[in-house]
Amino acid sequence: MDKSFKAFVVNKSDENFSAEVRIMSTDDLPAGDVLIKVHYSSVNFKDGLASIPNGKIVRSYPFIPGIDLAGVVAHSTDPRFKVGDEVIATSYEIGVSHFGGFSEYARIPGDWIVPLPVGLTLKDAMIFGTAGLTAALSVDALENRGLTPESGKVLVTGATGGVGSIAVAILAKRGYHVVASTGKQTEHEFLKNLGAKEILSREEITGEKIKPLDQQLWAAAIDPVGGNTLAAILSKLQYGGSVAVSGLTGGTDLPTTVFPFILRGVSLLGIDSVYCPMETRLKVWNRMATDMNPAEKLELIKREISFPDLNKSLSEILQGQSRGRNVVVF
Repeated sequence: MDKSFKAFVVNKSDENFSAEVRIMSTDDLPAGDVLIKVHYSSVNFKDGLASIPNGKIVRSYPFIPGIDLAGVVAHSTDPRFKVGDEVIATSYEIGVSHFGGFSEYARIPGDWIVPLPVGLTLKDAMIFGTAGLTAALSVDALENRGLTPESGKVLVTGATGGVGSIAVAILAKRGYHVVASTGKQTEHEFLKNLGAKEILSREEITGEKIKPLDQQLWAAAIDPVGGNTLAAILSKLQYGGSVAVSGLTGGTDLPTTVFPFILRGVSLLGIDSVYCPMETRLKVWNRMATDMNPAEKLELIKREISFPDLNKSLSEILQGQSRGRNVVVF
């Protein structure tokens, strides 16, 4: 095992900020039960925030960002994991207060680690990553509320992003009529290739004015946007419909009324992929390897990058210019 390795490190002191590749030692890594030789990571919006001086994600410097990683166990004091095991680690404190996945090695608490499910490769796992887990948790929550392909159309907002693109692919795989919403005119063909049957603009979702109740259009929705978009969705869900919300790129305010809830029996389902229980996490990761695995569609969603590409990729995701999933290869 190499004592020295490369890692993408952010550092901040007074008015100085840097984000660059450095040579690190395994002695620099934080405490944890399992040392992982990282093969892949991925780029998420939270990672973008960690890469800028005022992102309010990193709690202490210097720091290695990257909330996702997949690799092979190099050393373990946890009896659940042995050298050579293929594993996934996402969310919890990884890439926030605990050194993350933008590194050739990571030391992670065993309680945060998921064994790689049969049916997925390490690369597949990072095409999914936190975004894919969030999308899959959203579909799982909707189906637990009774959603089936026969229920009606399902809307996905922010459909070219990480959560949205994987949600489109998973829903299409499971036989749903998917309506994808995007503000990017150039990405319609991409969304159709993922399985979207209809594509709407952002403006077609919100309209000129959000009504307390509007025409009933969708049986359910997956929304990583929030804000006015979520308020508009709630007013347009069919009776008994549900929306799974997981993001706030459209804002934190929710300008709605109680009418959709008390007059149409609509449900608002909050999706948390950071601290969701391990029992749920294991169940959904196994679904992502089986009935929720869009297989060949994953290749359409991913773009492979390496250390030299990280700064550009992190900037793109903050500016809303990223499509699908950028997978970091080590």
